[in-house]
Amino acid sequence: MVLVTGCSSGIGLELAKKLRAENFRCIITARSSSLESLRENGFLDTDRLIVRPLDVTLAGEREAVIEEAGWRWGGVDILVNNAGISYRSVVEHMTEEEELHQLQTNYLAPMELIRLVLPSMRRKNWGRLINISSVGGMMAMPTMSSYSASKFALEGACEALWYELRPWNIQVSLIQPGFIHSDSFQHVIYSKRASTCDIQQDEYCAYYSAMAPFVEKLMNASKTTAADVASQVLRSIRARAPSLRLPATLDAKVFFWLRRMMPRYFYHRLLYWTLPIHVKRVSK
Repeated sequence: MVLVTGCSSGIGLELAKKLRAENFRCIITARSSSLESLRENGFLDTDRLIVRPLDVTLAGEREAVIEEAGWRWGGVDILVNNAGISYRSVVEHMTEEEELHQLQTNYLAPMELIRLVLPSMRRKNWGRLINISSVGGMMAMPTMSSYSASKFALEGACEALWYELRPWNIQVSLIQPGFIHSDSFQHVIYSKRASTCDIQQDEYCAYYSAMAPFVEKLMNASKTTAADVASQVLRSIRARAPSLRLPATLDAKVFFWLRRMMPRYFYHRLLYWTLPIHVKRVSK
């Protein structure tokens, strides 16, 4: 039985479609405000698939979904932590509240879901924990510090879990997509100070005006779609011994190997010179 979070759009929606086509028993979840869009995509309750509200940051909703999975199908066998958000902000423009919101969604909530499903998996001596990470979990870019911090945290915890859970035959995987051909760049959250940067004529304004079109250009140029990444998640579900880390796009594979093969001194300078020129000139 598969539980997938964040199915209203993108990778989660495409994975939900594939699981339905393959006749998996699964619980497809999204925030209450997005359930109607799932129904419009033909996701209605059947004897093999149910749709439930789940804001991963709410403990009551997490517990309700796991409890239903238990009495309905004997517990969650495969958990896919896909739900996430991305703040677009330089470090100085983030507040403690905004940092916590980022971490709650991308790291703390997935870890709570993992804790809820592990007792059942250990009793069965089998399970799969699949976490949608990001190329942002292996590298950082200007204006994406908090997002990368949340993904770095997820990657570190899952690496520890990979060791901890091997005695119970529970496999842990991190799917690492990079730039995907989609409009997800339009759904980032700007911190309060970042959203008023142009009004205040803040010194960091150049970062936002340069990085937004830079990211958009890279995403539009990507040949990888959300459906392609969902297919890789499905392959991980079926694999007998999936890898801990699975770079899911060409750029993710490039960064994966660059970090391993190139001395960090040269690696960081190489990436610096690929940034938009306005970002590099901002302090000059």
